[in-house]
Amino acid sequence: MRHEVSDGKVMMEYIGATGKPITFDDVPIDEGIDFHFILSFAIDADSLGNPQNGKFSPYWASTLTPNSVASIKSKYPNVKVLASLSGWSIGSKVLIWYKPIDTQQWISNAFTSLKSIVNTYNLDGIDIDYERFPKHNESFSYCIGELITLLKNQSVISIATIAPYYRTILPYIELYNNYGESIDYVNHQFYTDKVSTPRGYLKAFVLRSEQFNKEKVIPSYEVDGRGIQGDAFFDALKLLETNGFHVNGAMIYSADASSEDNYIYERKIQAFLLNSTSV
Repeated sequence: MRHEVSDGKVMMEYIGATGKPITFDDVPIDEGIDFHFILSFAIDADSLGNPQNGKFSPYWASTLTPNSVASIKSKYPNVKVLASLSGWSIGSKVLIWYKPIDTQQWISNAFTSLKSIVNTYNLDGIDIDYERFPKHNESFSYCIGELITLLKNQSVISIATIAPYYRTILPYIELYNNYGESIDYVNHQFYTDKVSTPRGYLKAFVLRSEQFNKEKVIPSYEVDGRGIQGDAFFDALKLLETNGFHVNGAMIYSADASSEDNYIYERKIQAFLLNSTSV
C-alpha cells in the first residue's frame, strides 16, 4: 500500500492547530486537486507538555471529529487526511524531541498509539513536524524513520510527509537520507526562510531541492504570516516554473488563519495548480 508521488496536483493544508472551531466543510476544495488536510497536532506528551514515550494523543480542534473526517472524504473522494506529529508547542510549553531511553519501546508505543488514532479517524497518513531538538538528536532519524517504515509496511498509512524549517534542516536531512524512499512529500516551511521576493523564494527553493528531492519538495505559504505574501507568492510560483521546476503542489499554513479571509489563498492556489502546465 504505497502512495507514489504522481503527476497529479496536490494541495496540503494544516488545520486545527489553534483550537478555533473550524470544520473541513469551511475549506474550498476543487475536485481536480488531491487535497490533503493535515490535522494539527498529534503529540506524544500530556496536556502539560510532559513526554509520554511515544504515546500520541490528538490535540487538534474538537470540531475535527472522526465523523467529520468520514463526511468530507465521502463528499470528496480526492480528499485525504493526515495527522501531523508534534508541532511547536502545547499551550505555553515548547515541545522538544527527547532521546528515548529505549528506542524500540518508543517506536512500539508510537506505532500502537498512532494506529489507534489512524483507525479512529480513518486517516491516510502522518506528517512529521518536530521543531525543536536537543544538541544530541541522533535518535530522531532512527525512531521516526523506523516508525514511518513500520506504519507503511503494515498498511496502516499510505502517505508520509515531513515539515522541516531552516533551523531543523540537519536532522530532517539525516532522516531523508536514511528513509527517503518512505517519504512522499517535503513540506518545507519556506515562510521561515526570511524571503519576501520571488527571486529570493527561487533561491531558497533551489537550496531545499538540493538538500532533499526536487520532485518531492512542495512550495509553501503562511497566511497572514511570515515570508513572501500576496501576489508575490504567485509570481514566485511562476518563476519556479520558468526555471524548470514542476509546481505540482503547494502547502498552506493554515486553514485556521484563512477562515478570516474567506480562504482566498486556497482558492487562488488551487486555480494556479489546475491552470499550471507543469506535469
